[in-house]
Amino acid sequence: MSAPWLHIVGIGEDGVGGLAPATRAILEAAEIIVGGDRHACLSDQITAERVSWPSPFEALIDMLKGYAGRRVVVLASGDPLWFSIGARIGRTIAPSEITYYPQISAFQLAAARMGWSMADVETLTVHGRPVEQMIAFIQPDQRLLILTTGVETPARIARFLTDRGFGRSPMTVLSAMGGDQEQRFDGTAGTWAHEVPAFTTLAVDCVAAPDAALLPRVPGLSDDLFQHDGTMTRQEVRAATLAKLMPMRGALLWDIGTGSGSVAVEWMRAARYARAIGIEPRADRRAMAAANALALGAPRLDLIEGEAPAALTGLPAPDAIFIGGGLSREVFEAAYAALKPLGRLVANAVTLESEAELFALHHAHGGTLVRLQVCRAETEGELRGWRPSVPVTQWSLIKR
Repeated sequence: MSAPWLHIVGIGEDGVGGLAPATRAILEAAEIIVGGDRHACLSDQITAERVSWPSPFEALIDMLKGYAGRRVVVLASGDPLWFSIGARIGRTIAPSEITYYPQISAFQLAAARMGWSMADVETLTVHGRPVEQMIAFIQPDQRLLILTTGVETPARIARFLTDRGFGRSPMTVLSAMGGDQEQRFDGTAGTWAHEVPAFTTLAVDCVAAPDAALLPRVPGLSDDLFQHDGTMTRQEVRAATLAKLMPMRGALLWDIGTGSGSVAVEWMRAARYARAIGIEPRADRRAMAAANALALGAPRLDLIEGEAPAALTGLPAPDAIFIGGGLSREVFEAAYAALKPLGRLVANAVTLESEAELFALHHAHGGTLVRLQVCRAETEGELRGWRPSVPVTQWSLIKR
């Protein structure tokens, strides 16, 4: 096996002087150094051919492969494998061709500045990603470290916190940590007014007011948190549905007949990097689903116009499928054929016709068939009584 030709080096605000001697030797021996303008400034004493990030950025991998066999260094900020370029490169170039040289990450530096244990914080990035995704992590007494980009990003996050009853949360923006230009900005979400640099690390200590919205990542959010037209998977049934769908890190859900998107949104909130595609023919319901996804921290919900089974053609293979509307044998067969091994399928029915279809499918394919019904206490005059909801028949199975 030949020696690795690609070296991915993490560098901090202290530049070349902050590198370990062996890492600095790798940089000094490079024929080509790839990185951004900031990285070039941090290593301007090194003589090598300089190559800037390509545009579009997706061209980077092909560009690097064209340098194979030469001594190539890619400069990254901090730890190249923690929300950084190293992970993207490592997904397409063989690990045997790469050597990584991590530097102290912005998260570690920020935790040290704040005096926080890294084991007790959530680490997020909104650098080049929808800022709304951090909403899912707003919890009482939760500490967040967030990589940000754009001078307005901390102010947007402050508004998210304030709107949900977390306006008293202390916020600290840390910039250029470890360098001569290091800066710190302190405030609270409800009164945040600082003008900050573009690339920063934001520390948030979530403090909930007595009337704060409680939005746990465990499925079963209140129905009142969703825009809907009355047709949706209700809170308790939704919690049972997600339990059978089993959200997992990075897994993909097909939500067929997504309606308000409640199941897809809770799927994405429940596990890191979980993805969902909602298939819905009605434009008004797709609009509601999109609004719910933004408001509840799942901005990457992918919504597709169409009806199953035709709309399923060409979609990436799912890890789980929920059929909440439009159930038929044709829809099931197309969906089940696309489902990955160990994939989970859940179908809910409220009409006699859909229930009969579930009985037939259960008889043919096995799985678990249950009936769910919730009764709520409601006032009738001066007395209270139980008001039953419409029963839901649920069929679930795992593809083995």
